Amino acid sequence: MIKKTVVYSFPLYVVITIFLTQACRSHPTKIVWDQSFAGIGSQSSPRPIDINHDGVDDLVMGACKNEYQPTDMGVLALDGKTGKVLWQVASDDQVYGSATLEDINGDQSQDVIIGGRWAFLKAIDGSNGKVIWSYTRPDSTDPVLKYAHYNFYNSVLVPDQNNDGVKDILIQNGGNHAASPNDSIHRYPGVLMVFDGKSGQVLAADLMPDGRESYMAPLYFEQPDKSQWIVFGSGGETFGGHLFLARLEDLMHRQLKNAVIIATEPTSQGFIGPPVLADINHDQYVDIISITHGSSVFAIDGRTSKMIWSTTIPASESSNSFAVGQFTGDETPDFFTFVSRGVWPHSTGSVQVLLDGKDGRIAFTDSIGCAGFSSPVAYDLNHDGTDEVIISINEYDCNRGYTATSRLDIENKLLAINFKNHEIQNIEQLKGFKNIFSTPYLGDLDHDGYLDIVYSQFYSPTDDLLIFLGMRTKRVSTSIKMKKPVKWGGYMGSNANGQY
Repeated sequence: MIKKTVVYSFPLYVVITIFLTQACRSHPTKIVWDQSFAGIGSQSSPRPIDINHDGVDDLVMGACKNEYQPTDMGVLALDGKTGKVLWQVASDDQVYGSATLEDINGDQSQDVIIGGRWAFLKAIDGSNGKVIWSYTRPDSTDPVLKYAHYNFYNSVLVPDQNNDGVKDILIQNGGNHAASPNDSIHRYPGVLMVFDGKSGQVLAADLMPDGRESYMAPLYFEQPDKSQWIVFGSGGETFGGHLFLARLEDLMHRQLKNAVIIATEPTSQGFIGPPVLADINHDQYVDIISITHGSSVFAIDGRTSKMIWSTTIPASESSNSFAVGQFTGDETPDFFTFVSRGVWPHSTGSVQVLLDGKDGRIAFTDSIGCAGFSSPVAYDLNHDGTDEVIISINEYDCNRGYTATSRLDIENKLLAINFKNHEIQNIEQLKGFKNIFSTPYLGDLDHDGYLDIVYSQFYSPTDDLLIFLGMRTKRVSTSIKMKKPVKWGGYMGSNANGQY
């Protein structure tokens, strides 16, 4: 158990300065902006993109009202200097994907590809917010595309498949909301798809090889021998599934039946949170580390597809992904996440877990706050050679679960965990606010050599934890001098592709 050093009374700049032994007096920590939005929230995580070419990266993220409700603010682009809205795009339902960024219209500026509920998938001109293309649910008898009517999750880029000079988009469609928990009726197979980045045309699509539903964002990676691979998963909260490895060309030829099962969750739960990619056996090939909804963790050799190690976090569930970093003092990347005690939606607490990358042993555990699905980020904040993690947690009566009608007295906290000095430090806290889904961003928005933190908190005056009634998004400019690039500064890593 790590000791907790929690500061309640100091302002934000004092808290961070106390935590960092190498704080810079000439560059004090301050809140650059704090932007409020009425009546909306977000299940998305911010991505940096310089929209107005002023030398400061701006931010784009999905937003939403409550489920099944349309909003004019489905996708937001925020000015990195001021937090003001640069453009917004409407949506018919919740846009919970995080953006994939690529110049798809040839104007030398990055554009935005982002997905969400009920087949929301759009490519948006990053410079002005105009929609370049949108996915239209097909009225088709095609044995694969007839199932591509549901939710889009996070996408990743793959090499240009049709020689038009633009990278293409790998993404999963699946998850029918009409299906009741523990009921197999109306649970349709997930559809793994490749879209032409330039036009939005479907270039390839195939069903999960096991015919099961899927909620997991797929990954693409290339190994040193130039082979091209995709990893994807099936199953859900109450139905089992598998983790698959296939060649990209198998998907392009609608041959996912050739995929290899590299892990299986032994309970009736599947693979939901995206895996991560890191070389943990030092053979120059990236390996695959994945956690199931049943909190089984598998490390798979990326060269041989054999198991390197596996670990189970008992009596818990996970829909989160990992932060990857150097946490235990050796050269092997390690993996930090947090899981939920109990069974959704009656989760009764949160457990933070650090896994040693060498052998999968649990090197640290604690139980701070209640269940949540934002993922951690990591950086060596005090330049001692060991990375810290930053997590967003919620403090309330964890025994009430998510759907209780009992009084909700909630406080959101942004915490830094220092594994070397055995401390947990409060960065900021806000009563009456929550963050269930959104992962913070770490990076250098204004390229001044100091770390910025961007994070969102959501107004929570009612008993229902899943209701969205207002959002605050903040940019903090810290006194932390960046001596090396941030490798894991956002959801699915700083490059948004799951690779360390």
